[in-house]
Amino acid sequence: MIRSAAKNWQSVAVITSTESYEPLLAELSRNDGQLTLMTRAALARTAFLTTATYDAAVSSYLLGESSGKTTDFQTSGRGIVDAMQAFSNLTNGFIKQLPEAPESDDSQFAHFTEISLSKISDLRYGENPHQQAALYETSGDHGLAQAELLSGKEMSFNNYVDADAASQLVCDYDSTACAIIKHTNPAGVGLGNDVTEAYQLALATDPVSAFGGIVAFNRPVDLSAAQEATKIFTEVIIAPGYDPAALDTLKTKKNLRVLRMPSIESATGVEFKQISGGMLMQTRDNHRLTKDDLKVVTSRTPTDEEIEALLFAWTVCKHTKSNAIVYARKGQTVGVGAGQMSRIDSVKIGAMRAQLPVTGSVLASDAFFPFRDGIDEAAKHGITAVIQPGGSVRDEEVIAAANEHGLAMVFTGIRHFKH
Repeated sequence: MIRSAAKNWQSVAVITSTESYEPLLAELSRNDGQLTLMTRAALARTAFLTTATYDAAVSSYLLGESSGKTTDFQTSGRGIVDAMQAFSNLTNGFIKQLPEAPESDDSQFAHFTEISLSKISDLRYGENPHQQAALYETSGDHGLAQAELLSGKEMSFNNYVDADAASQLVCDYDSTACAIIKHTNPAGVGLGNDVTEAYQLALATDPVSAFGGIVAFNRPVDLSAAQEATKIFTEVIIAPGYDPAALDTLKTKKNLRVLRMPSIESATGVEFKQISGGMLMQTRDNHRLTKDDLKVVTSRTPTDEEIEALLFAWTVCKHTKSNAIVYARKGQTVGVGAGQMSRIDSVKIGAMRAQLPVTGSVLASDAFFPFRDGIDEAAKHGITAVIQPGGSVRDEEVIAAANEHGLAMVFTGIRHFKH
């Protein structure tokens, strides 16, 4: 019925959302009960988008049912291929024939997939002022795109990218956490007994880089934390909630964007990355490391406090661009080396940028050390323990270096490249 009405849009106004009621009633009132042709055309476009999204969801579900798989990717059966082939022949080849699905496919990724996007709003510009941009939401998902802007200027393209990185980082901790993000990398992360302490620990890592950063909490913000956070210029604060007094304080900063996230859960399902001519799809990196996952490979076993610091640093490292090195203590980052072409450069930069004493801290590396030079360099700065995936052909050389320096080292058996 919706499609039939939309086909006759020149004479019929088809309404598919209750959000349309108010503006349509206003237009009817202004125009003696008439809607303009432009309005009816816009309504028709929305109607066809609605039915297309519905059809895509149903077909995705049925494809998953027919394949017997219950993953997020709903692997298709041969029925859709045969149907499309018949339709292609019927239209004399106007529709390009689709390749046949393999007889046996163990992949959880569908042979065909659809992405349904609905525009939320246009943005002022993209990464740079000469680029146009808009915000879309994916069907059925709940995340940063649905966050509520409580105060401040509208969000920019870069604000959304950085805020997403910040919120995903703090959601990876069960303890009260705060992360300060610059250009998707952590400038500082802290765990505290309350949100104020977590913020202060995060800020102490690198107060200079925190200027103009994105601040995320995984707990509601109280007045004390709001007062601390407004002492320096901050672009965005994002949290699951705000005390009334805290929100009033944050609203005094007119350029500060205050977001309330819909949940404090890590994103699940799949993520997409566009490349020229195509799209990459992968499951999200939701791996969480535990103490039982660690393999001690050095003569010295890390202390309980070192293990806590190592697990904390490992999670921060997971959210840092490769090559990633994180110096940390229990519940506080000390220095971060991110996005370098060589691992030893990240080791050097992380120590160089540290505003807190590096001596006595631990070190996390998102991937294995290909040579012992990274360990030798870190040891110069007085670290006590290292966490890394292992798996290099020179693991024994790296382990020997750690033993020479009296370091404890654990292997995780898993890496966290982030590109």
